[in-house]
Amino acid sequence: MEDVQRGAFVIEELQTRDYVRIGELLSAYADLRLGFVDAAVLAVVERFGERQVASLDRRHFAAVLLNHTAALQLLPAGSTG
Repeated sequence: MEDVQRGAFVIEELQTRDYVRIGELLSAYADLRLGFVDAAVLAVVERFGERQVASLDRRHFAAVLLNHTAALQLLPAGSTG
């Protein structure tokens, strides 16, 4: 939290369209038990057109297909998470 308070990180606020996309992802990946936070991260990643995500949650992030890329590059690379 100290890093956030001193401006080292920017907290991106969800937009209305993100909530729509979150709902789509939660429905599409209900069997995967994708949670709200993971779906929110993916919605923002998609909105920004980002192709890399730092996460150890390979189970969820590797399985979800986004509209802007065939697959996300998960960082750290090579981690078995």
